[in-house]
Amino acid sequence: MVYMKAKLWVSSSLLIALFGFSAYNLRSWEDKDELIIKLMMQNLKSQHYENIEVNDKFSESIFKLYLSRVDYAKRFLTKGDIAQLEAFKDDIDDEINNLNYGYFNATEEILSRRTQQAQTYYREILAQPFDFTVAEQVEVDPDKIEFVKDAEELKARWYKVLKYQTMLKLADLLEEQNEAMVKKDTSVHEKNFSEMEAEARKRVLKNNDDYFQRLNKLKASDRRAIYLNTIVGVYDPHTNYYPPEDKENFDISMSGKLEGIGATLQEKDGYIKVANIFPGSPSFRQGELKEGDLITKVAQGIGEPVDVVEMPLDEAVRLIRGKKGTEVRLTVKKPDGAIKVISIIRDVVIIEETFAKSLVIQDKNSSQKYGYIYLPRFYADFQDPRGRRCAQDIKAEIEKLQTEGISGIILDLRNNGGGSLTDVVDMTGLFIDKGPVVQVKARSTDPQVMSDNNRLYSGTLYDGKLVVMVNSNSASASEILAAAIQDYKRGVIIGSPMTFGKGTVQRFYNLDEYLPGESDVKPLGSVKMTTQKFYRINGGATQLKGVASDVVLPDNFSYIENGEREQDYYLPWDEIKPVQYTLWKNPVNVEALKRSSKKRVDANPVFQLINERAKKLKEQSDEVNYTLNLTEHQSIQKRLKEQSEKLEKELEKEIPEIVPITIASEEKYIQGDTTRVRLHNDWKKNIKKDIYLYEAMQVLNDMR
Repeated sequence: MVYMKAKLWVSSSLLIALFGFSAYNLRSWEDKDELIIKLMMQNLKSQHYENIEVNDKFSESIFKLYLSRVDYAKRFLTKGDIAQLEAFKDDIDDEINNLNYGYFNATEEILSRRTQQAQTYYREILAQPFDFTVAEQVEVDPDKIEFVKDAEELKARWYKVLKYQTMLKLADLLEEQNEAMVKKDTSVHEKNFSEMEAEARKRVLKNNDDYFQRLNKLKASDRRAIYLNTIVGVYDPHTNYYPPEDKENFDISMSGKLEGIGATLQEKDGYIKVANIFPGSPSFRQGELKEGDLITKVAQGIGEPVDVVEMPLDEAVRLIRGKKGTEVRLTVKKPDGAIKVISIIRDVVIIEETFAKSLVIQDKNSSQKYGYIYLPRFYADFQDPRGRRCAQDIKAEIEKLQTEGISGIILDLRNNGGGSLTDVVDMTGLFIDKGPVVQVKARSTDPQVMSDNNRLYSGTLYDGKLVVMVNSNSASASEILAAAIQDYKRGVIIGSPMTFGKGTVQRFYNLDEYLPGESDVKPLGSVKMTTQKFYRINGGATQLKGVASDVVLPDNFSYIENGEREQDYYLPWDEIKPVQYTLWKNPVNVEALKRSSKKRVDANPVFQLINERAKKLKEQSDEVNYTLNLTEHQSIQKRLKEQSEKLEKELEKEIPEIVPITIASEEKYIQGDTTRVRLHNDWKKNIKKDIYLYEAMQVLNDMR
């Protein structure tokens, strides 16, 4: 995604003029929710790219979208419930204008009743053995099924779903036991079929207990946020309402840093479990908190500990995070049962795996050395002007690679969903001398041309051979860079037939900034809103169509629909006037490179196998009716497993190996830190067998 930060300053007199009230001491949840929806809708009306009329059509869209979000699998609501709710279908627009949540409240009331009903269903159904010898099927595609007629049919649907879940678990247990028996593993006690079936139901019961426990733990504000997100979701798929804690998590993902203890936590059987410790973090330096520890209590310094057992994960995380320099005391249960209180001083935690990194790579059969840069996202620390930004980091990686005597660079943007608009413009400027990079257009305004202004480097930092790797998950800022490189004929775009197709720009609007001074209702949260579309310098939008690769390589998703067009309420493709730009001094001969690559790909057994797997994946994705006969299921799974294993063996055997070489300056940085060494070595291991990266190297070989 592409983001720009918006700063809003609204005077109290303007607020009164806009909204007709001057009392900000709104204490009740109802008043706060009314204020959120009022501010949110006013922003959408004035700032969103699409000027959507709030009318009956808008109302019907919200009605349908909300039902799909709260009961996507159609396991709770009946046709009778839908008929009851249809009374609101044409009135939601009026409710919004009148700050009324009638449709939401009515849906909540019915869902609450149906949720309690479903809990009795799954417990009753799972109390009895299933017969897996009968010829039955279950439909698993929610788009292909309708809401059931009544409670009796609802229970029948739950029966089939639970039987399917149990069959999958039972098949796994039987396979595990068979493998243990073959290996003569005496630690595994052999069970008969009835015992295994009972064990499978027990595990499915536990999974559903956990699921309903999470449902029941949802606060009123959590459920309200789903509804608010449905309203804004009708504008486009990238406009969202963020409760305060969700906005904090977004900022962390964009900046790559947080203030806390530096541990990844997960919810496990009611406990908060430590899943990972970040290298160099406060937890890492303190040394006592380990992966697998269970956190039972959290205290702020010498304060009273708060029990976090059975507490929702997000609430526990808020207690554990905190400002740099403050103390948190964690009561943890070790894997051996020992209880320990661990004191940790919070600090800024850098999540290094979110940042750009590079290597020198070689083909074993060639003396050519190439630079490889991996960029997971276009990150930027919007809160700190001195914080890390991806454009500056890419500049540093290029400079490091240039000292290694490389003869080409591969920039890997696969699975990069985008990020900072400013940074993608600056980054593109490292590869061109000067000129426009992207056009950005707001509603009812002329396009703004964003050009390389040499902020990072005067002229071209790197003018050698360039390949940009993309796939169908490369989106937004990734598409801006790829499109500019392609339009200038500066380098070669290689990968999936087309990128994701997300050609819109979002801004964050902090709703608190509309309220002067202190207020009891703060924090209100933020709205991330699509305010602009971006266009290539040749005039075409990347929205929906994405960027077509110059050199197309088969991948696992070649035959499966993916991208922006699969989203709800996407904005259309269009085009505007192109701008003047000068082609690269040595334009890439794309057609010649295409022909050479196609010959290699067509003759390469690995790509043939990948194409074969893609076709099988398409067949499997189209299959939505699944058998509930265990023997038939096992037969199907055996065939699929044999096909998959054969394919993996062939891939492993055929993939030529890449030689990754750590840059000298990086070697000094990672040495002495065992976690950094492990992560770096894992990365190098994955690179060695990356067939797409190998073909990108061959394309560089072909370039002149």
